Amino acid sequence: MGRLLSKLFHNANEANRQGWLQQKLAAIPPGSRILDAGAGELKNKDLCAHLNYASQDFGQYDGSGDGRGFHPGVWDTSRVDLVCDITSIPEPDSSFDAILCSEVLEHIPEPTRALGEFARLLKPGGVLILTAPFASLVHMAPYHYVTGFSRYWYEEHLPRRGFEIVELTPNGDWFAYLQQELKRLGSMARRSGGWAWPLGYLLGVAGALTIELAKGAETADVACFGWHCVAVKERSQQV
Repeated sequence: MGRLLSKLFHNANEANRQGWLQQKLAAIPPGSRILDAGAGELKNKDLCAHLNYASQDFGQYDGSGDGRGFHPGVWDTSRVDLVCDITSIPEPDSSFDAILCSEVLEHIPEPTRALGEFARLLKPGGVLILTAPFASLVHMAPYHYVTGFSRYWYEEHLPRRGFEIVELTPNGDWFAYLQQELKRLGSMARRSGGWAWPLGYLLGVAGALTIELAKGAETADVACFGWHCVAVKERSQQV
């Protein structure tokens, strides 16, 4: 039972994503030049220690935003190399061997424009590593514009910009996503001022436990935390 409860309370969304990123970034040849687009606080810099790393962020979010939704309170982007709009990065064409953009697309008003910029910046044969939420609660507002990055979004927009998708993997499934939200029930009830918030914690844990015991086949085709994508810029592609 202790092992089961431990599994319930760990952040599967985060753990799955960071484990996947570590694996994909480790596969990039040492010394390759990589751009971490929308790098924020450089969370993934350590995973790129074998690479020639450059970071980009627009540098306008301060941790509190407009006070709506969820905020970390403190957000330090002072170590970012390139402070600029993600759709207009001051680097020459074909500057990078790889680009990482993790959990950023939802914060871009027109995310497909970022894909176009990545196509310009990548060398032919360069690797693009993307993650974005399929469904996310409002966070970092007012810089939260889009949700619902389904597999079909990648399959529609990446080939249009000269990318070949080589991997598209779901992070979790509907059961895992529902567990995540049930575990928020108590804290959300408390946040909203509901008087029965202690019951919310109990019901949330009971519901998450029930799902863990009752879930069957994977249901990522219905919903998931998000999709993990690796795409390669076609060698014949000219931007």
